[in-house]
Amino acid sequence: MSEQKLFAQPNETDWTELAPGNTRRVLIHTPELMQVEFGFEQGAVGAPHSHPHIQVSYVAEGRFEVTIDGQSQVVEQGGSFIVPSGLVHGVVALTRGRLVDVFTPMRADFV
Repeated sequence: MSEQKLFAQPNETDWTELAPGNTRRVLIHTPELMQVEFGFEQGAVGAPHSHPHIQVSYVAEGRFEVTIDGQSQVVEQGGSFIVPSGLVHGVVALTRGRLVDVFTPMRADFV
């Protein structure tokens, strides 16, 4: 059995470009839980999608228009939102910003 990673330091993991102005890096995870940071340039889009994981997101920086299951709201720095399993959701970065997302269980497609 491999030893569980208990700490993650800044810049320990590489950023992956997902689309123009949209990047992602996995910070830390277990099979049950995953923390991921997303970076957005102003106007960048997190395209509408769904997945079976429960997701909670914290706006670490910036302002985002967030749409979950057809409901939209602007969420700014310090705010949060939750996406229940299976709901279609996406974001538009109204300013340059960062989201810190937590997924349960972990997103195997991200590693």
